[in-house]
Amino acid sequence: MILRRSPAFASLLALLILGGCAVGPDYQRPDAPVAQAWKTEAGWQASNPRDDELKGAWWKIFDDAELNALQEQALKNGQTMVIAQARVDQARAQANVANSSFFPRIGAQAGTARNRTSADRPLSNYNTPNTSVIQNDFNAAFTVSYELDLFGRVRRQAEGAGATAQQAQADFENTRLVLTAELAADYLVLRQTDAEIDVLQQTLGAQTKALDFISARHELGAASGLDLNQQQGLTAATQTQLTLLRDQRARYQNAIATLVGVPAPDFKLPVNLAVTTVPAISLTAPAALLERRPDIATAERAMAAANAQIGVARSAYFPSLGLSGLYGSDANQLSNLFSAPALLWSIGVSATQTIFDGGRTKANVDFAKAGYQQALGNYRQSVLVAMQEVQDGLNSDVALAQAITSAKVAADSADRSLGLSTDRYQSGITTNLEVVVAQQTFLNYKRQEVQLHGQRLVNTVKLIKALGGGWHAHE
Repeated sequence: MILRRSPAFASLLALLILGGCAVGPDYQRPDAPVAQAWKTEAGWQASNPRDDELKGAWWKIFDDAELNALQEQALKNGQTMVIAQARVDQARAQANVANSSFFPRIGAQAGTARNRTSADRPLSNYNTPNTSVIQNDFNAAFTVSYELDLFGRVRRQAEGAGATAQQAQADFENTRLVLTAELAADYLVLRQTDAEIDVLQQTLGAQTKALDFISARHELGAASGLDLNQQQGLTAATQTQLTLLRDQRARYQNAIATLVGVPAPDFKLPVNLAVTTVPAISLTAPAALLERRPDIATAERAMAAANAQIGVARSAYFPSLGLSGLYGSDANQLSNLFSAPALLWSIGVSATQTIFDGGRTKANVDFAKAGYQQALGNYRQSVLVAMQEVQDGLNSDVALAQAITSAKVAADSADRSLGLSTDRYQSGITTNLEVVVAQQTFLNYKRQEVQLHGQRLVNTVKLIKALGGGWHAHE
């Protein structure tokens, strides 16, 4: 068969070429409110880039094998990640649905029917009377349909679906970062609680010995009932604090169990009194947060998807054209279905254009524009919040480091005062009230020192999370 070029064929080719155009604005990432530099104290320095820059498994910076194992378990078995992955799979499937519109739809159809026509049906020819006919109808055909994307509606839809899929992937990374940060924070607080429990146990042991000593003296008449009651009250109060701390530890342990995908009754973390050193973190420039924070990437991809919807809405102002074709056969006997007389085919072009819709199209365009402005505001707000979180983390780290130094001095001084007060009481120079006050003061200062160290570790986790963990937009 020889195909001859015709004006209609040339027009169709021209329309296909015009399909490269797309209505609506092309997406460009807008400016964001980014600081020039962080406000930092001496000791902080930017990495640009450095070998010690945070990597994917950022929690390894704490050098804790147990924490590393828990993180791997959470990423593998945690239901939070299962849900996030399912959302990514859904978004990718939607993108594939949108991309399928670039290709023609080819189908096959077949059918059979047996029918009887009415002899009393309206006449189509007054010179020929109608008769009733009973006959079979067998048909089979291939169909083709294709929408010519002249004004980019399909392209904008695919562009938006692609951006949504990328948004879901960034959401997945953000979920991963939030999960690992929450697990690390819970684990470090649990270890802080272990240290506090150890302090209370040691203090309780010393207080119990003091109570035994005072009880013996009281029986001999060398100590008053007031001294005995004071020491009993202090020992009981310390026991109460110890009970509450053990309950708090159990709650953190249960929270960790849920994060790693294990039923809480079946999960147990042994006590670990090893002191975790606060790791050093290399800062990135403020502008790097746009590439390192997955939540910012999520907001930016949402903005790209919203921008594409403007083009989809505007495409309704223009006509839509479709190609359709059919090739098959239709016969009243199955044996004749594929014979030459039964052959049928059709090919056609259809066009639709809205003339009046009461402002519906304009309203849809306005709606899409407003959606983009909302996404733009969310994106810029995400950047501002990111800047705040990093700066808060930097400020808190400096304050906590200074507070830990002061708390250690206070605890050491209180320890020495407790020793002196105990010696003075045993020598009969002072009452037991001085010892009670010294014991309580030491316990408070020592617990404060432990708590501040734990808070600084947790603040480090928050700072790492604020810096985007080990994720990077180009990964």
